[in-house]
Amino acid sequence: MKDALDERRELGRFRELRTVPARGDILNFSSNDYLSLASHPALRSAAISYTEMYGTGSTASRLISGNYGWHEQLETRLAGFFGHEAALLFNSGYQANISIIQALANRDTVLLYDRLNHNSLIQGARLSGAKLLRYNHCDTGHLQELLAREDVRSAPRRIIVSESVFSMDGDRAPVDSLINLARENSALLMIDEAHAIGIAGDEGQGLAGRRDGIDIYLATFGKAAGGFGAFVCCSRLMRDYLINFASGFIYTTALPPAVTGAAAAALDLFPQLSAEREHVRNCSEQLIAGLNKAGIDTLASDSHIVPVMVGDEQVTLALSDALRVQGMHVVAIRPPTVSEGKCRLRISLTANHSAGDISRLINAIENWFHENQ
Repeated sequence: MKDALDERRELGRFRELRTVPARGDILNFSSNDYLSLASHPALRSAAISYTEMYGTGSTASRLISGNYGWHEQLETRLAGFFGHEAALLFNSGYQANISIIQALANRDTVLLYDRLNHNSLIQGARLSGAKLLRYNHCDTGHLQELLAREDVRSAPRRIIVSESVFSMDGDRAPVDSLINLARENSALLMIDEAHAIGIAGDEGQGLAGRRDGIDIYLATFGKAAGGFGAFVCCSRLMRDYLINFASGFIYTTALPPAVTGAAAAALDLFPQLSAEREHVRNCSEQLIAGLNKAGIDTLASDSHIVPVMVGDEQVTLALSDALRVQGMHVVAIRPPTVSEGKCRLRISLTANHSAGDISRLINAIENWFHENQ
């Protein structure tokens, strides 16, 4: 362990936990609390109410003695809101992705997944033992070529896996094309909406919610929903299958009452937050336009996640540190999270940011680039 840590120190990649300053002390541009619900009175009240009614824990896994009416009520509501027959709660998005892919795939399965998918999707694919084929990022032409291969066409099962809004690049998957390709090739389609629910869609249903042709709709409560936990929406048949074969569901204590109550409250709020979604979109457009005008690369981002491409690891860390000195928290993203030479700042925008905050950030980044490059 010491040798591995020393090597990371030598490479400048040693990671440490940093305490986030109290709200108001620093402008946080690295939070996934996109709708600013983590401190919303309705979520606080629901979490307290559920704790007072049901206690602090669910006491067991759901297949033992941890299955309660409030779990099932939330699942029924999730299925209806996102347009599926059924839903199933998980304890985190990472756990859900690994568990679901391992349950659905084996060595006779071909998994076709976007090259820039989240680490949890990649790890789930590797652990499943399936044949893995990566297609170029958002390149449906390349995906179609892979689906046409004889070894893919003859496989007993094919699963296409993609995020909808990509967590590091901020761009959007071509969901319509993925649905069509899955139908044409008798493949299952799994979409991870972690960074889309709540913040995208007319009522916060994301980019893939209420869409026919998506077999596995996965999302989390830990981002725009302001809480913790995850869920999958699917058919009743698949829900039954996951209850029986998804080890991450079977062998873990169920979500506690407070977490479930907060998630239910967030779901109540989503349809009412059109103004907040519009505000975040305006902030995103302001930020991308301002940075691009200054000649700063933001890739193809068209969402609330905006990368500031730097390239060099130490330069990226220096920019992050410089912004922190000016009262702005913007985390540097570097290998192994992104590829060598692709280091960046990952800016995530929330309903709490103002146009003035965005202008301040643009000016600070532009000035730093002017002075240091």
